[in-house]
Amino acid sequence: MSRKVLHIDENHSVLHEDLAAQGFENHFDFDCSKQELIDKISIYQGLIVRSRIPIDQSVLSAAKNLKFIGRVGAGAENIDLDFAKQQGIHCIAAPEGNRNAVGEHTLGLLLNLLNKLNKADNEIRTGRWDREGNRGVELDGKTVGIIGYGHMGKQFARKLRGFDLEILCYDIKANVGDDYARQVEMVEFFEKVEILSLHLPHTDLTQGLCNLSFIKQFKHPIWLINTGRGSAIVTADLISALNSNHVLAAGLDVLEFEKKSFEDFFEQENLPEAFTTLLQSNRVILSPHVAGWSVESHRKLAKTITEKIRDLYCD
Repeated sequence: MSRKVLHIDENHSVLHEDLAAQGFENHFDFDCSKQELIDKISIYQGLIVRSRIPIDQSVLSAAKNLKFIGRVGAGAENIDLDFAKQQGIHCIAAPEGNRNAVGEHTLGLLLNLLNKLNKADNEIRTGRWDREGNRGVELDGKTVGIIGYGHMGKQFARKLRGFDLEILCYDIKANVGDDYARQVEMVEFFEKVEILSLHLPHTDLTQGLCNLSFIKQFKHPIWLINTGRGSAIVTADLISALNSNHVLAAGLDVLEFEKKSFEDFFEQENLPEAFTTLLQSNRVILSPHVAGWSVESHRKLAKTITEKIRDLYCD
């Protein structure tokens, strides 16, 4: 009997090519609704997803023959991992595939903020030549703090190797510090950090973590970068912190207001006032959840998934 894999999101062609070489029969339905997925999932041994449809208990209960789910990305919050485990379904993600892209994008946001590149560019295009108002700040000599020291946080720390600075990290897991970042408790973190970079998944612990009370605990005004999940920052509180200069500037690749599917942000009606305020600030840089979305990571994510599926069946 052939092993069938259903792909419900588009990915790099190497993914289905590699699976075919492993003996899988690839099926594609990039437009199916959740109910249509439920109706057909029972015949498949594998499911390849990104974030379009939440893979919850209703889907997993219907997946009578499913052996694995491949999430082509780093996070798996759109999958009910506990219920999948109960069903004997292996869940595979690919943080190794886009960690380099995230590290580079995070560094790009930071250097842009410190040197006011977006602000300067926009002013010149409107006929304003303000050298003093666009005087930059050097990264050397600063203390960078990374919260969430997994694949993405570690890669960002590696990207900072060429700068003369101190890097601290905080993580709920013990002993994750390395040659690039020293793991500390939050007391020291709040005392020393001048640049804060968030690399957090969406969990009950991380949702709303970066609120005004949290921000005010930093001894120094901070530059804030978020390339993890938008839910970690309370946007209205960020605006308050920008107004009070507790936050000097912010680079956000992710937003609190994103849905579980990251593709349709502007299809929402009545976007929150806090988002409108962000758009008006020349101290905020926004990108559309693309930190891990490089040309190279497109292929690497797919290869990571197929290699893990090969390992799963080799075991």
